[in-house]
Order: sequence, then structure tokens, then C-alpha cells
Amino acid sequence: MSFITPVFVVVGTFIGMEAVAWLAHRFLMHGPMWYFHEDHHTKGEDGFFEKNDTFFLIFATPGISFIYAGVVLGFEAPYFWIGLGITLYGTAYFLIHDVFIHQRFKWLRNANTIYFRAIRRAHKMHHKHLGKHDGECFGMLWVPLKYYKEAASSLRG
Repeated sequence: MSFITPVFVVVGTFIGMEAVAWLAHRFLMHGPMWYFHEDHHTKGEDGFFEKNDTFFLIFATPGISFIYAGVVLGFEAPYFWIGLGITLYGTAYFLIHDVFIHQRFKWLRNANTIYFRAIRRAHKMHHKHLGKHDGECFGMLWVPLKYYKEAASSLRG
């Protein structure tokens, strides 16, 4: 396997994970798995963890499994690289969602680019809906263009 093949597999998997995250968020978290996600849409005082954190374990499992399979079966097969792409997406999701947006950790508080403003606004629009129906903006790393335009306008004006 050439050097470029694993790079394409990792990048392709990373990009594909946004679609997986969107679909899972829209149809599982706001569907049959709402029980775990509901506390994320309401202000609770139960402590640092939420039932919603269960999804971290659920979504980490495929990444860990693919990495393990890749180590066992060899790096020539795409499994390790797929697992790496899933894991990198999970890391990016954690940094954007839990650290930047919800500020569960005190990092990235001063990030004020068009991208970060657009992401924050889209997520705020998602959270304005407290129930599992009538939601919007189910993605995380890529949001509708209107939020980028709004963010650019607010930075200029």
C-alpha cells in the first residue's frame, strides 16, 4: 500500500463521519435514543456528566474496533486507517462540541473566527428546540452556509 492510500482512507472516513454523525443525531438521538440525549437539551444540575455522554462510548466502539482489527490483520488492510479516521473525527467532535460550544473544559474560550461563530450559532439554533421534534442543524463540523454569512457579517459590523 502506498503512503497516499492511508491518507485518502483517513480523510475520506473523517469526512464521511460528518454524515454518520448527522444521521445518528437526527434519527437516533432525536428518535428512539432520545432518553439518553434529552438531558443535553435541558439545563440540569446533576453534575459534570450527562446521560448524553453514553454516545461517546457508543461512537468510540467502531473506531476502537477498526483500529484493533487493523493492528491484528496488518496495516495493508484499510481497517486501521478507517479506525484512525473515525477516532480523529471523534476528537474533533469532542473539541468543537464539548470544549468549544458547551465549554465543559476551559479551553478555546476566545476562539472568535467566522468558522467558530458559525458553528456556535448553528448549535444554538439546534438547542432552541427542547423537544426531540422540530430540530435543525444536526451536523457538527459543517453547518449551513447562512451561519457563515451571518458570522462574517457580525465580525465586519
